[in-house]
Amino acid sequence: MGTTLQGQKDKASAFSQLHLDPTILVLPNAWDVASAKIYERKGFAAVGTTSAGIAASLGYPDGEYVPKHLLMETTKRITDHLAIPVTADIVNGYGSTYAEVLDTVRTIIECGVVGINIEDGLPNHTLEKIESQSEKIRAIRQLADTLDIPLVINARIDTYWSQIGEPSIRQEQTIQRANTYLRAGADSIFIPSVSDPATIQTFVSMINGPINILAGPHSPCISELEQWGVSRVSFGSGPIRRIFTHIEAIADEIASQGTYHTLTDPMPYSELNHLSE
Repeated sequence: MGTTLQGQKDKASAFSQLHLDPTILVLPNAWDVASAKIYERKGFAAVGTTSAGIAASLGYPDGEYVPKHLLMETTKRITDHLAIPVTADIVNGYGSTYAEVLDTVRTIIECGVVGINIEDGLPNHTLEKIESQSEKIRAIRQLADTLDIPLVINARIDTYWSQIGEPSIRQEQTIQRANTYLRAGADSIFIPSVSDPATIQTFVSMINGPINILAGPHSPCISELEQWGVSRVSFGSGPIRRIFTHIEAIADEIASQGTYHTLTDPMPYSELNHLSE
């Protein structure tokens, strides 16, 4: 399908506006063309990629273990097949220097995305220094401005995900980081591993920008999140992990019972082939 530069700009502007509308942005996460096409056909306004999902589908653990060229190739295949906006998870930015991170961002923009997730969590379960992460975000914003793409920067804060800091001050640290990142040029703030209603509502009231919540089986429902003022809800690796659980069930049944009941009601073969269109 592909898109022109002006088309990419228009998608970026539309994606940005989705974070400001009173209706919550429900953003499912894809790991390949087929999963992304299913989401598009179900009427979702945009799709995000999942770093863990892409990694698992290619035979790597999550993080930055997927070779950069494979990440870009997968992302471009997704954007080429979709008419709706796509935002990409680039983990920490695939670089130990600002220049390397900016090269990643430039390349992923060239793949057709209109937004990125970039996180402050490090592999050793610590956080990037707030000043360093803010400067990284500032540099990304300047690059996007130079390229004349209104890139949506979703700044992920891993205080809760990695359980960093004492619980009594974790909320305050998260709010401080969030507002600092927003001042540096982030458009929205992503705080995974938060499901407590009171904490979510505190973040909405104290953080000066749109909030993204990672949803799971025990999270508040979408209507509640919308009522509290959450701007965006995503699902990360949840969908692909659920699918892999079902594949395990299929394998278990065949191996242990010699039956195939878990294959009941599959997607029709013809519909599977149409996912490439």
